[in-house]
Amino acid sequence: MGLLNAIIDLSHHNTVTSFADAKAAGVVGVIHKATQGTEFTDATYDQHRAAAKGAGLLWGAYHFARRGDIPGQVDHFLSVANLSPDELVVLDFEPNSTEGTMSLGEAERFITLVQQRIGRPPGLYSGQSFLTDVVGKKTTTALAQAWLWMARFASIPPTPPPAWQDFALWQYTDGNVGMQPHQVLGIGRCDRDKFNGDETTLRTLWSNGTLRQDVTLAPRAPVGKAPVMAVRRKKRRGSR
Repeated sequence: MGLLNAIIDLSHHNTVTSFADAKAAGVVGVIHKATQGTEFTDATYDQHRAAAKGAGLLWGAYHFARRGDIPGQVDHFLSVANLSPDELVVLDFEPNSTEGTMSLGEAERFITLVQQRIGRPPGLYSGQSFLTDVVGKKTTTALAQAWLWMARFASIPPTPPPAWQDFALWQYTDGNVGMQPHQVLGIGRCDRDKFNGDETTLRTLWSNGTLRQDVTLAPRAPVGKAPVMAVRRKKRRGSR
């Protein structure tokens, strides 16, 4: 199956003039920075969300990770993201030189808590080199609950660690480095991403957090309350 070049990821560092133009140019979905750590909120998140969804684009939110206070980070992220059932969530797991890098165990806890709270798998974003170093040859990790979004600014797609069968999204450029095209109408230079499948499968991922259409979602826990347990390199992504 081919790669669908139809996703962009944005933050307050991007200037958006028209999401309608971006959609007309072939963009299907947007994944936007919502939060970082336990206090920072992207000031453009709500405005861009309303405009993108108003233009008919799919919407997703990501949280830029730092070490420490994982429950606090999850609370902050889900409170700000204020998710609708048709929106993606992603943990941006990469080096954080200013606040400290989240450990593997912390990332596993973040993914697990988010899945418990929203009732479906979140995504995991990371660079190929960093993720390979952190996860290594492990075939079992709680991170594998998450669908995988990998950054690799090269002419060939990324190679996931053994814990995943494949990647779902490939970030192939940050708008400057990596393969063309780097720009999108209505936005200009930005991070661009290719989906590993067709648009029907992409919309399935967006609706239930998996690539399967036969998934029944678990009940969502109230945002802001923990559930009762039954059983770049990318300097500018994390820059405030």
